Amino acid sequence: MTISAGPARAVVEEACALAGLDPAGAEPVRIAENEIWRLPGNVVVRIARAGQWNAAVREVLVARWLADNGVSAVRALPAEQPVEAAGRPVTFWVELPAHETGNVMDVVTLLKQLHPLPVPDLPLDRLDPFVRVPERIEAATSLSEDDRAWLRDRHAELREHWEHRPHGLPECVVHGDAWVGNVVRTTAGPVMLDFERASVGPPEWDLVSTAVKMTTTSAVTAAEYAEFCAAYGTDVTQWEGYDLLAGARELRMTTYAAQHAATRPQWQAEAQYRVDCLRGRAEPRPWRWKGIM
Repeated sequence: MTISAGPARAVVEEACALAGLDPAGAEPVRIAENEIWRLPGNVVVRIARAGQWNAAVREVLVARWLADNGVSAVRALPAEQPVEAAGRPVTFWVELPAHETGNVMDVVTLLKQLHPLPVPDLPLDRLDPFVRVPERIEAATSLSEDDRAWLRDRHAELREHWEHRPHGLPECVVHGDAWVGNVVRTTAGPVMLDFERASVGPPEWDLVSTAVKMTTTSAVTAAEYAEFCAAYGTDVTQWEGYDLLAGARELRMTTYAAQHAATRPQWQAEAQYRVDCLRGRAEPRPWRWKGIM
């Protein structure tokens, strides 16, 4: 959801003043829910949404913990952070070298580094697969009230099943949103990004993001998925809790699109299609969902 960079520049300037950095020459990289700016000197500024202070603190702490444990991940600057500017938490990061979007094997390579680590003494929440889903449903005003009521019921159904989910692999620190969009590849190898959803929970949640790309949207081929499973050592689609986790991921993907479709008419058809798929109004899986951002 692109917005004007004008107001955000003032936030960058205020945050840099608090952190002792020079904002001269700051350039916007991505102005969306979370705003990304680049400063001269290989520094990246990340402006989070208002009310996300705890998540910003967690991101910095997790990044430093990963660095201490040799996990290939984006690095937080060694400064006191986050800072608060215009009521929004702001963090500062070392800019990555030249890179390209990662692939599913990059995702599994990084998960194999992350999941075996002992759970640290950090303020990590328990995994909540449904965080922000109710807010997204309420914001999805391009949908009919009948569709929104169905999404509320689906959320309630899945949350009830989540409370009684089957046991699987030992719980660990999970990334929380482990897909190719949060991994990049440099000449030195893959790098993990975005620790906003880092928490403690079943590692299957990090695996299901790739699995649904095969079973739900066919964005990942069967051969790619088989290679992913061989590298990790398990196939989450064969676990008895897969339908629950896949359903939660599908609901997240649908409500994300529906929320943004409320302010972007060009995405309304895709959001409606996703709802129609979940409600059995479209062809059977795998569907042909398209990215909206």
